[in-house]
Amino acid sequence: MRLVSFSRDGQSRIGCSIDSQIIDLSIAAPSLPTDLLSLLEQGPEAMQDAETAAKAAGTDAVVSPEDITYLPLIPRPPKTICIGRNYAAHAKEGGAEPPTYPEIFYRGSTSLLAHNAPIIRPKCSDKLDYEAELVAIIGRTARHVAKADALDYIAGYSLFNDATLRDYQRKSTQWTIGKNFDNTGAFGPEFVSADELPAGADGLRIQSRLNGQIMQDANTRDFIFPMDDLIAKLSECMTLEPGDVIVTGTPAGVGYARKPPIYMKDGDVCEIEIEGIGVLSNPVVDEI
Repeated sequence: MRLVSFSRDGQSRIGCSIDSQIIDLSIAAPSLPTDLLSLLEQGPEAMQDAETAAKAAGTDAVVSPEDITYLPLIPRPPKTICIGRNYAAHAKEGGAEPPTYPEIFYRGSTSLLAHNAPIIRPKCSDKLDYEAELVAIIGRTARHVAKADALDYIAGYSLFNDATLRDYQRKSTQWTIGKNFDNTGAFGPEFVSADELPAGADGLRIQSRLNGQIMQDANTRDFIFPMDDLIAKLSECMTLEPGDVIVTGTPAGVGYARKPPIYMKDGDVCEIEIEGIGVLSNPVVDEI
């Protein structure tokens, strides 16, 4: 199943993406929640009800993707947990050794934006970098989860552009400030249920493109810490909840490591694509 979060007539809604059309679940299944977080919190039965309703929907529930405004899949996740340097080649291009334990930081909700929405380059910096990343979305409460069971707690996957202000990232040994400028974390457009992808989203090609030029081109099989390992390690520390977002790290090819460096600027378009999940596209606009 593929779900999108969108706004229509000023109201947030969930849609099921089928054959290049969107089924508005507020029409097809009015008893279900109108946001993905609440749907996930209701558990697998609610997700199954959404899929069943979408398949049986009439034409009155069909919406064209061109007629909606996308929202971040989960505009205010309980937690947005990001993993740094999860590809050895990316660690190497930045002059670092591959980590022996995940490097973890958070993103706040005000940094998130949707598919097609503009990534904002702030007035204070011209070093806005792109980062293609796979997202895992938690579907069940998880604490002290064994690695062998960890994938059972993932409801689905999506795309993320962890756009980063490199100069601000390096003002501190902690990366949080460079990763949390408003409207820099693009998230979406589709939630793809875990059963539609290989276990752990393993073996999927991942790319970023800037104005059509391929900048990053790798595969999720190159994770240092694969998905089951990440879930197990995170749940050792904290309770993972339905709707938690885990942003799993970016491969080599980022802008700051190029010679000369390449940063995103006003008028650019950045695309993130992962095999089997889709394309996340965002223009870049200077802060006014």
